[in-house]
Amino acid sequence: MSDIIVPRGLDAARLQHLKATIEADIASGRYHGAGIIVARDGRIGLHEALGRVRSTSQNPVRKDSVFSLLSVTKAITNVLVLRAIERGELGLFTKVSSLIPEFKGKPRDEITVENLLTHRSGLPCVYTPRPGMYLDRLDEIISAICSSVHGIDEPGTRVNYSPMVGHALLGEMLRRTDPAKRSYRKIVEDELFKPLGMKDSAIGVRADLKSRHIPPEIPPEFAAVHPGSSNLGTHGAFEEEHSEMPWVGGFATVGDMHRFAEMLRRGGEVDGARILSPRMIDVATQNRTGDLPNELFKARGLSRGWRPTPAYIGLGFQLRGEELSRSIFGTLTSPRTFGNQGAGSTLYWVDPELGVTFVCLTVPVLDDGDNIERFQRLSDIAVSAAF
Repeated sequence: MSDIIVPRGLDAARLQHLKATIEADIASGRYHGAGIIVARDGRIGLHEALGRVRSTSQNPVRKDSVFSLLSVTKAITNVLVLRAIERGELGLFTKVSSLIPEFKGKPRDEITVENLLTHRSGLPCVYTPRPGMYLDRLDEIISAICSSVHGIDEPGTRVNYSPMVGHALLGEMLRRTDPAKRSYRKIVEDELFKPLGMKDSAIGVRADLKSRHIPPEIPPEFAAVHPGSSNLGTHGAFEEEHSEMPWVGGFATVGDMHRFAEMLRRGGEVDGARILSPRMIDVATQNRTGDLPNELFKARGLSRGWRPTPAYIGLGFQLRGEELSRSIFGTLTSPRTFGNQGAGSTLYWVDPELGVTFVCLTVPVLDDGDNIERFQRLSDIAVSAAF
């Protein structure tokens, strides 16, 4: 991958310490496996595959292993929404109900694209619109949302992380405004994965990726199940080839996610493929939620004795923010550091001030608090390697 900026330093010994820390975590049973890339100004200093793919398997994680991205999928949807705004196909203040007229009823018919990107929709925090339904068909999900999921707050008043409804709606809005009338899956493939050269990425487990795919190992106590229409098990939607879940249905290698993160670090372009403008990324990575806490994470943090802190959400991106607090992005990164995480397992971030990109995809899914502490520690070690 070419880069227009002269690379700055990365301390090899500290990167090796990061690798050794992950190896020690795996040896102690904290988690089973990980793929990681740390780079500075586009130069990769660490690219490793460590551990095994599952608690019940000795098969190793490989550099070309394909991970379920879980909620990092939202970043893919977000970028395409921001691109649609740049193209004039959507606006930040476009109402969902103007494009999905069956999504009606106060207060939800006042919800805008901006409300969805900042998790201030006023909709409830749910993992399925209707208990027991299959989650792999976007058309069925949208129909169930419109009939079953109703507003509980005025839009814009609270930050309450939306595990699925917000990005299901954004994915459907992309589909309904697409000039070529493509499916969400096809839009992602044509407008993001192909231009960026993300050859090992897909929405739904593409047939040629199945042999390398690591199905997510989700503990029984997890808040949600993900059944798919082929009845492949409790979380079978993650093994469906043609699934369309704009909130959790993405799959990629660590290397492909590094290309995605590099596109963002470089102001929206990699190797001549421009996805977003630098101005859009600058606007999208500023705090848009003020001092409001994220109600979902606030509740979970309080159970551990953690004091509430601002949500720090931009237009689709999580931010480290000005206040030092427990953060999945670490405590040594710059305040404008941004990225996205997936339930207890997946993370990428970009520190625009230091020029550092970090991608770490892991198995299995950890408890949220344990995951925050794990990635805070790994992120701090990674950023300490920049000199």
